[in-house]
Amino acid sequence: MIDSVFRQRDFSLEAADALSKGGLHPLLARLYAARGVSTADELALELKHLISPTQLSQCLSTATILADALAANKPMLVVADYDCDGATACAVAVRGLRLLGGPNTNIHFLVPNRFTMGYGLTPEVVDLAATQTPKPAILITVDNGIASDAGVERARELGMDVIVTDHHLPGDCIPRALAIVNPNQTGCGFPSKALAGVGVVFYLLIALRAELRQRGMFTTDTQPKIENLLDLVALGTVADVAQLDYNNRILVANGLRRMRQGIGQPGIAALFNVAGRDIRKATAGDLGFAIGPRLNAAGRLADMTLGIQLLLADDVDVALRIAQELDRINRERRVIEGGMQEAALAHLAEEQLDGLVAARSALCLWNANWHQGVVGIVASRLKERFNRPAIVFAPADTEDVQSQLRGSGRSISGFHLRDALDLVSKREPGLILKFGGHAMAAGLTIDQASFARFDACFQAVADELLDDGLLARQYIHDGSLRPDELTVEIGDLLAEELWGQGFPQPVFYGEFEVISQALMKEKHLRLQLKPPGSAPGEKPVSGVWFNHTQTLPARVHLAYRLVADRFGGQARVQLMIEALDESIGTEA
Repeated sequence: MIDSVFRQRDFSLEAADALSKGGLHPLLARLYAARGVSTADELALELKHLISPTQLSQCLSTATILADALAANKPMLVVADYDCDGATACAVAVRGLRLLGGPNTNIHFLVPNRFTMGYGLTPEVVDLAATQTPKPAILITVDNGIASDAGVERARELGMDVIVTDHHLPGDCIPRALAIVNPNQTGCGFPSKALAGVGVVFYLLIALRAELRQRGMFTTDTQPKIENLLDLVALGTVADVAQLDYNNRILVANGLRRMRQGIGQPGIAALFNVAGRDIRKATAGDLGFAIGPRLNAAGRLADMTLGIQLLLADDVDVALRIAQELDRINRERRVIEGGMQEAALAHLAEEQLDGLVAARSALCLWNANWHQGVVGIVASRLKERFNRPAIVFAPADTEDVQSQLRGSGRSISGFHLRDALDLVSKREPGLILKFGGHAMAAGLTIDQASFARFDACFQAVADELLDDGLLARQYIHDGSLRPDELTVEIGDLLAEELWGQGFPQPVFYGEFEVISQALMKEKHLRLQLKPPGSAPGEKPVSGVWFNHTQTLPARVHLAYRLVADRFGGQARVQLMIEALDESIGTEA
């Protein structure tokens, strides 16, 4: 059994008091203070508060290169990644360059096939790009490229310049590109290292518009409104699980505002439609758990070209047809993922019989029948279930690399996955054929015959870097709510705020009497709960614990989220149960 630790998130009483005196609801003041907000100024999310592009290394000089290319009508090709961040970054680049350069701008896009060409600007992708008509003069990578030194060299050989826009951590070898815009490259002093790939592209467009304005192409009053692309920026940022620091919160908040106002891209509205979500009440949770997965499904099982076509569609009917196809692909993805997850858990159950899972600091699995496009999701599920870094591999699909495995990993707080893989590669040169990523997610390729050796080496690194404190499941909560705070009004108040990675949705903790409990659809626990101190005759509060079937004691301490439920048109408060604190004695 994995140990769990319940701990209240620290916060400054002085900051909470200052925020409350500034007009913020006292509960929100406490929650914001616990997330590092100390002044009301940090809650101002207008675009004018964005960090200036002048602080993003090579952003202005790259904008000059693009302005010259637009003036000469040079053919340009955007080389995208095949996830949601890459797709939205591609759409922002294409739409933005057309806005700034005019509808006849010579800009097209290409998405590598993840199953045959791998990740990034590989030489194979460059060879394919060179066959496009017209042949591109400039390749623009979005959400990739910082590790593509071989691809950049191939482009130089074929007479094509490369502009790299990326946010991933650089490796030891930096590509000799014409320009590199990446907040995480060495020497870049941009204060927000959390920009997603789509955010980097948006910043480049801001700088390009300023350069074109300086050249007299338009004035402040007549300039194209690239802020119309912020719904795409918001989607890509949230779906890529980028940290919602102040700068990213500005980008996401303004993107969500456009969605709620009904002035976003038809493709995003269509995705809300097929997901059964109300775009007028769009939240970051909708983007992360409903919209992003449907767009990602194209890159996982088919071709992300379909997803980018959706984001570039201006016709509502065309957008809806593509969104319906993506919804179908996503359902197929869920079936494949479910089968893979069952197989992985069955394998781990066998290991648990020997006590091995509890003794392992990390999980590495592969299966000859698993699908390459879904390994990342399965790794994420295993990481969440066992609170261990997890890497899941599937066979490479191409004929010339049948002996290779491609893996995707997800990590836990305190374990930098990309750095751990770098350490493995240094200790065992040649073991990892290629890898890349960041702290919480990474991808890699190894020889199938090397799996056992990789597993052993990765385990050794994890054993060194992880201790019992990090491996214990951490439930960081925001303290208790009074009985009179368990209301629909508080649920609505919380729902209107912007929560996400690095700025987590509030989780509360409290003691409850279990009035009744029953299974729903044989896999979810439906509860009626009463907190101590409830007024006489006060009705119990409804609670749901998804994917939990074990009955609870009569008195419990629970971690939960508070939501306002309006199913059937009737407003009521509901507790979404996250965990049971078993360290405190309970009544049977």
